[in-house]
Amino acid sequence: MILITGSNGFLGRNLIDELFARKYRIRAFVGPGNMEHNLDGKVAEVLHGDILSPASLQQAVEGCEAIIHAAANTSIWPPRSYIQRRINIDGTANVVEAAKSAGVGKLVYVGSATSFGYGSKEDPGDETRPYLGRRLGLDYFDSKYEAQKIVLKAAESGDVPAVVVNPTYMFGAYDAKPGSGTLILGTYHQKLPGGGTGGRNYASVKDVAVGIANALEKGKVGKCYILGNENLSYSELFAKISSVIGKPASKTTWPAWLGRTVGLAGSIYGRVFNVMPALTLKLVNLALSEHYYTARRAVQELEMPQTPIETAIDEAFQWFRDNGYLDLQFLRQRVQRRGST
Repeated sequence: MILITGSNGFLGRNLIDELFARKYRIRAFVGPGNMEHNLDGKVAEVLHGDILSPASLQQAVEGCEAIIHAAANTSIWPPRSYIQRRINIDGTANVVEAAKSAGVGKLVYVGSATSFGYGSKEDPGDETRPYLGRRLGLDYFDSKYEAQKIVLKAAESGDVPAVVVNPTYMFGAYDAKPGSGTLILGTYHQKLPGGGTGGRNYASVKDVAVGIANALEKGKVGKCYILGNENLSYSELFAKISSVIGKPASKTTWPAWLGRTVGLAGSIYGRVFNVMPALTLKLVNLALSEHYYTARRAVQELEMPQTPIETAIDEAFQWFRDNGYLDLQFLRQRVQRRGST
């Protein structure tokens, strides 16, 4: 039996598909307020609980040979969040303690590539580079880095045989919030005014799920693996999205001063009216930075596939189409619901 936290999330749902195909028995740990309607009967057990409750996790881990800890609060608004730090840091500490008490054979912690220093296309960041995210002022980045340190310390001390996987930005099916898919939907609905001068590393969520499943079997204890694929500037990404979905993408690249001005206005608006703004100063700073990585280690040691990003974009778009996201009113309701959680 494998316990998966965050099983209802974008990555968790793809991970269930991958593990189910490999004949694993899965116990899904579902947080408060979440429903298991999208698990499609592919899990042996669904257990409702709270990652901040050690007793809840102890019950969830009982009888499990392994844990994949994918649950996290990934919001970047507000940029500083006490509850986000509790979920991502304290929740991970609780998972580690439960794994130690139960004597599980393997813990795979799903971190973030941002926990390592990024680089350029010519010299991309890897698992040896020190954390640079603190300068961005986002509790999401900081809390994921702090949680990773907890997991690696437990592995180093011999308390838990743990492996860390660090996905980059993902595209694919089941992006229900939506998250990364907002770039696809924004292009489809012609609502994107352009992009920044920076870029990111992108991967297929299916490939990431394969990398995580392989980490259960091949991952070396105490080691980290960046799960990524293509390094693309925003203009390159939008061109790919446009070619896949058949909608023109904005070719406008914001000057830094304009992006920061609009982002600052959005941040002020969000604080004053207590809503999630479409654009914030932190988001603009991200869009102006080059967050490029290499997945060489994961490809070599975990045999992570490298599916073309166009395929992942198409899979995401088809899922959006099949689930009503091409209806602009429906999409607005989803985004508003995401902002209120």
